Amino acid sequence: MTQRKVRAVYMRGGTSRALFFHERDLPAPGPERDRILLAATGSPDPYGRELDGLGGGISSLSKACIIGPSTHPDADVDYTFAQIEIKDPVVDYRGNCGNCSSAVGPFAIDEGMVSVVEGETLVRIHNTNTGKVIVAHVPVQDGEAAVSGDFELPGVAGKGARIALDFVDPGGAVSGRLLPTGAPRDVIDGLEASLVDATNPMVFVRARDVGLVGTETPSAVDANRAVTERLEKIRVAAGARMGVTGSAAVPKIAIVAPPMPFTALDGTAYEPDACDLLARVMSMGNCHRAFALTAAMCLAVAARIDGTVVHEACGDVKGDVRLAHPSGVLPLDAAVTARDGAPWAERVTVYRSARRLMEGFVRIP
Repeated sequence: MTQRKVRAVYMRGGTSRALFFHERDLPAPGPERDRILLAATGSPDPYGRELDGLGGGISSLSKACIIGPSTHPDADVDYTFAQIEIKDPVVDYRGNCGNCSSAVGPFAIDEGMVSVVEGETLVRIHNTNTGKVIVAHVPVQDGEAAVSGDFELPGVAGKGARIALDFVDPGGAVSGRLLPTGAPRDVIDGLEASLVDATNPMVFVRARDVGLVGTETPSAVDANRAVTERLEKIRVAAGARMGVTGSAAVPKIAIVAPPMPFTALDGTAYEPDACDLLARVMSMGNCHRAFALTAAMCLAVAARIDGTVVHEACGDVKGDVRLAHPSGVLPLDAAVTARDGAPWAERVTVYRSARRLMEGFVRIP
């Protein structure tokens, strides 16, 4: 055979898509595993389309998930996330994807990796990238992960079955500290920025401080090279302060602004009272068409921490933090308390849908 066959499942999780593999079907972590993931997605592609693979040419569609037996006493399965760069032969494991996390439970159920409870099955997921445990509440119908439901997710057409994800103790997922520098604000490149690490490390700056309003479309942000280059400069400098260097995937950087009228990509108009703050997040150098889920979860935690630029934008929010992003409004619930005089993130809860799209084999030259 001129091409190797590797078992895989293609899944949508939230506003992302990824190839899912059983750990047993791949080589051990290393160059050979990475070569398979790159070839499967069609990376590297100097044209930026990933046309020779199953990637989609943007960061949210160039991903892989590896699922195996749990190595954690409080989990049912292990889950390793891989962010695959599009134009360069790089597979990055230094962070998690919240959207892809929502598809892990359905995958484990449909692959017979966990005991199934009709109605709702809890799947405890150990994310090996961060060492954190995620509890997925997955609707089940006739022994399989349910697909139909009345849950609408901005950025995804139609409705689906709602999956609740509890990210337990999300603080310090990569850097080891919720506030990596010990302060809710730092000054980077002359701007105030909040460096927060919850589910994934993030850098938050005010939209107005980089010459934006906060309601810009992703294409408008991407077209403003002066802004994107400055945001990348701030991101890299902040990463060095957080102890997270050499990665295009983490930390991510987001701009935030107080509530104001905005129009989503589908043409829906929102009034200021529909949200608690506006934000746009950069992912692998481009403005995300919705909002990367781990970035949104970190934002929800930052919103509960007095002194951050996120808290400044939204104030003291009671109940869910309603995040306005290019595709609509996303509610998130975060619980932040104090421990030893410092803020401590207990959990973040988010809601997503997922669907198994295709199963079979990917071909690797």
